[in-house]
Formats: sequence, C-alpha cells, structure tokens
Amino acid sequence: MTEKISVDTARKLTVVSLLSTARRRKEALVGLSLLSGVIIVAPAAPIIAPYNPIAQDISSQLQPPSWKHLLGTDYLGRDQLSRIIYGAQIDLEIAIALFVIASVSGTAIGIVAGYRGGKLDEALMRITDVFLSFPDLILALTIAAVLGHGIINVIIALSITFWTPYARLARAQTLQVKRELYIEAASAVGASDTRIVTRDILPMIVPAALVHAALQSSQVILSAATLGFLGLGAQPPAPEWGLMIQGGLYYITSSWWLSVFPGLAIVITTFAFNLLGDSVRDLLDVRSMERR
Repeated sequence: MTEKISVDTARKLTVVSLLSTARRRKEALVGLSLLSGVIIVAPAAPIIAPYNPIAQDISSQLQPPSWKHLLGTDYLGRDQLSRIIYGAQIDLEIAIALFVIASVSGTAIGIVAGYRGGKLDEALMRITDVFLSFPDLILALTIAAVLGHGIINVIIALSITFWTPYARLARAQTLQVKRELYIEAASAVGASDTRIVTRDILPMIVPAALVHAALQSSQVILSAATLGFLGLGAQPPAPEWGLMIQGGLYYITSSWWLSVFPGLAIVITTFAFNLLGDSVRDLLDVRSMERR
C-alpha cells in the first residue's frame, strides 16, 4: 500500500492538478497568477518594454512616475519600467539555471549515497554537512567574491550553496523506497541498479524536489538580488533588480521610486514562488488527498 500511494502521489504532479488546486485555493490562484505574469513578461520584454532599458536620456533624469514614464526614470534618464521588465529576465534565468544545476547534482549525490550506503554514503553526507554548516548567503558571498563579479559566477556560487537540500532529500527518499518489497523483487529478477534507480526511485524523488525548488526559488531570487546589490552579480548597465536598488540608495530621500519599484518586483516574485510552493506541497500531501 505504501508504494502504491507513493506512485499515485508522483502521478498527481500534473498541470491539470495544479490548475484544479488553484481553483479551490485562493492563495494558489494568486501565486500562480503572479508567477505566470512574471514568466510571461520576462521573455516578452523586447515587445512589452516601452523603452530601451540601457538607453540614457540626461534631459529626462530623475523624473517621477508619470504617463510618459509609468515608474519614473533613474539618474541617467533610463525608464524604470523597462529596466524592471528586463530585470525579470536576468533573475529568472538565474533561478532556472540554479534549479537545473543544484537539483540534478544534489539529487544524484543523494541517490548514490542512499542506494550504495556504507562508507560512500558516510563520506558524501559528511561533505554535505560541511556545506550545510555555513550560512547560505555567507557561503554564496564568499564564493562569488573569490570567483569575481558576473552572472555566471553568481550561478556557480549559488549552485555550490543550494545543492545540499536536494542531496539530503534524495538520500532520505532513496533509503525509504529501497526497503520496499517491489525494489527487492526487481533486484531479485535481475534488474540493473540503473533501471531500479531511474524507474522506481527517481519518480518518488521528483515531486518532493519540485516542491523544494518552488519554495527555494524565492530564496534564490533574494540571494541573487543581494549579490547584485553588493556589486558581485550583474554589472552596470544591466537592469538587475538588486543592482537597481543599490543604484537608487543615494537618491532614496528625493527619488524614492528608484529603489522602491525594483524592491516591489522582488517581493512580488518571491511571494508568488512561496504561495505556489505551499500549494504544490499541499497537493502532494497524502493525507490532504485522502480527505479530498
């Protein structure tokens, strides 16, 4: 019964199920709507943005929000709305790249550790513990400072920082699943380790990994913005949200819109990821499904 519930749970993770959950839960609908808006706006930036995000117009510098510039202009006369729209591309690219790198590497390490066990498991988990012993942001800052500024280095620094939860999660799921009778039966009939891992263990890990990714994405956006704010991420004139906040600090008392609107973009995006992550987690909760 345990393995059947797990398989059914894994299969529940579909677009239709998410949309069905969104219709029943207001917070899921809000999160999905906000995140869909960000995801649609980012690739459509060249079409949606009213101005070139890096084009300077000194005659229009530090203009407050108006019909011509809905979110005002910065100290170089660049349109804030256009820069925020293009900034969504940068931060979402970082989040997606990090998810792919951290989830794949962390899950692989966790599966190997849990499935093989023994000294290999002990060694891999001790390495994981070393990385977990450092605060995430401090470790990312240190690595980014060593590597140098730039988006690629930010992705590398955050990937090195955020793979550990996937490893722990994958190991725990692997240890649980490999004790099931159907795994023993598959091994008894001669199924290879690769076949067992890919067909029986990995599908049990993917849903939980996706939930963690949705919840972690908000932290990734904040960390990327923090690195940009500190000058370790995207460099001028790139329209990255954290960098935009940093650029507006000098004018915060007179031109509040320079830092407030990029900050709101970060808040809305992280809020959407958190709501969506909570909804997916509830969708995959066995007890919640049984009540429904």
